Amino acid sequence: MPAQPEPGGPAGPVKSRRPAGALARSYLALTKPRIIEQLLITTVPVMLLAERGLPSLWLVLATLVGGTFAAGSANTFNCYIDRDIDEVMARTRRRPLVRASVTPAEALRFGIMLGVAATALFGFAVNWVSALLADGAIVFYVFVYTLGLKRRTPSNIVIGGAAGCFPVLIGWSAVTGTVGWPAVLLFAVIFFWTPPHFWALAIKYRDDYAAAGIPMLPVVASAAVVTRRMLGYSYVMVAASLLLVPIAHTGWPYLAVAGSLGGWFLFEAHRLVRQVRRGGDIQPMRLFHISITYLTLLFVAVAVAALTAS
Repeated sequence: MPAQPEPGGPAGPVKSRRPAGALARSYLALTKPRIIEQLLITTVPVMLLAERGLPSLWLVLATLVGGTFAAGSANTFNCYIDRDIDEVMARTRRRPLVRASVTPAEALRFGIMLGVAATALFGFAVNWVSALLADGAIVFYVFVYTLGLKRRTPSNIVIGGAAGCFPVLIGWSAVTGTVGWPAVLLFAVIFFWTPPHFWALAIKYRDDYAAAGIPMLPVVASAAVVTRRMLGYSYVMVAASLLLVPIAHTGWPYLAVAGSLGGWFLFEAHRLVRQVRRGGDIQPMRLFHISITYLTLLFVAVAVAALTAS
């Protein structure tokens, strides 16, 4: 009697022959490591600010590993939920679930394991306030942004972007066991930074989002409307960054750096508005890349201010 095929057709034999290295790379890709790197950049400076110096190396390491697990969990759930639209968008077609290098069930289990590991590590090695904040970030990103907002409203990234602000709260609470006003203010900086950062990318990939049925603001509004809103959020972001001086006593050197970086960001945001007003080609990715540099250098300035004030 001929052997019966394995359930699911060829998926069984293919799964058994996957090289371990390729499988590990697929799991890593599910976590979106470049996004995690951005999140962690904001965590350590806030810990230094909360400590007004250097926290213990063990605490920093536990917080970073826990934060990596939490962000990786949220991103993996995002890949699981959005695998249908990832297949439509050119920017995301090479993600593991689209290429079938990992099955949906495997991705779901992996996301759950990372979330459990993050909660346990934060709870037992850091504190339970940080654990609850990490869980809150995962829940917010998965249920509020990915499931609730992303496919329904142009305000998706404005509200949903709050998920990316949680690392500063976690970093502060890891040191103090509470959430202080400086952390809330830095939360606001990232919150208002997110729309101009992400909408710049969405302008570039507008056709992708339109094809996938995602109502990003650049899909449903004119470029003039989008760039004006980006400029408005940029002004509020810069104002929040400067308020850190009286709130957290970061000093004049931080003020000089934050002011210079903010002026640079606003100049580029105004440039994009002018490009749209004049018509022709615009260069949104310039502001996108500048926004990453801005946030990185701003938090470096926070770290330096914390260390020099100790």
